[in-house]
Amino acid sequence: MTDPLREQPPLQLLSVVIPARDEAGCIAATVEHLHVELRLNNVPHEIIVIDDGSTDKTWEVLQETQKRVETLRPLQNLEAHGFGRAVVLGFDHAKGDALVIMMADESDDCRDVVRYWQVLNSGYDCVFGSRFAKGGGAIDYPWLKLWINRCANLFIRALFRIKPNDITNAFKAYRRQVIDGCRPFLSPHFNLTVEIPLKAIVRGYTWTVIPIIWRNRRTGTAKLKIKEMGSRYLFICLYIWLEKYFSRGDYKKTSEPSE
Repeated sequence: MTDPLREQPPLQLLSVVIPARDEAGCIAATVEHLHVELRLNNVPHEIIVIDDGSTDKTWEVLQETQKRVETLRPLQNLEAHGFGRAVVLGFDHAKGDALVIMMADESDDCRDVVRYWQVLNSGYDCVFGSRFAKGGGAIDYPWLKLWINRCANLFIRALFRIKPNDITNAFKAYRRQVIDGCRPFLSPHFNLTVEIPLKAIVRGYTWTVIPIIWRNRRTGTAKLKIKEMGSRYLFICLYIWLEKYFSRGDYKKTSEPSE
């Protein structure tokens, strides 16, 4: 947790960015449950779902869902595909001054999105969810992926000398100025999940960690391929490590947000 907090203008709109590829079986439920939770808690919002080259009926399902959920804004990624590219496309079209990245399979808890909004409104620039903090949980996590996850996060903590223990988790929240201040993004794939929080920490944005609940997907198949991603995660970690120790603060946050 960083300190002290500064006074910031109240947030006006939350943009939830959800990349989706071949998620026809679950994306409607994810969007509808999220919409209900945000409405019940009076969170002004938009839900941006990016169809990232689906070969199933994801796009058709999104178009039907939009008729029932007025805050849904579906997009199609018609360029090169990849988790990171889809998320950045969502950022580019988002209107909110707060942004949350959420998975399409409803493994992330909609109630935690509301908590993210509330904590951002207390003045933090970033809120990092942790499945492994006290009060958090990871339900039905495949043991091999869990072991690799813990090793990867231990490596990142040691390399950057930081306390957050779930940096690789995509489900996080940011103020708009953080996203703009971390551009350009280098990660076309799932390594974006570590690029954004590590850049935010290294560049001096304020952050805190809250416990979150994660549940393994109930439909469809996971898109993260561990064998393909290892070198990409390592590349982005080393790139930001070089920035931390050799850039002489050239990319540090230097100005306060305008009123």
